[in-house]
Amino acid sequence: MSASASVSYGEESHSERLARKARDAPFLVVGIAGLIAACGYGAYAFKNRGKMSTSVYLMQLRVGAQGAVVGALTLGIVYNLVNEYILPSSNKKDQ
Repeated sequence: MSASASVSYGEESHSERLARKARDAPFLVVGIAGLIAACGYGAYAFKNRGKMSTSVYLMQLRVGAQGAVVGALTLGIVYNLVNEYILPSSNKKDQ
C-alpha cells in the first residue's frame, strides 16, 4: 500500500495560487473570464431590459451563466479526453 501523497505549497500569495491552479486546470481561467463577462453583460443590459421584470431578467441571466459553465466543463472534458486517448503518444515522455 502506498501512502497518500501530500503536497505542501507553503506560503503562497493569491496571485501565485491562481497561477498554479491555472497551470493545473487551464479551464479555470476560462470559467473566471466567463463569470466576469456574464456579470459585466448583466450589469450593462440591466438598464436596457425594457418592461421585463427584474426577477425574470435575473432568471434568464442565471440560465445563461449556467449554460456558460456547462460549456466550459464540456470543453475541459473534451480537452482531457483528447489528450489522454487520441494523442497519448505525444504527451507521454519516454518511460
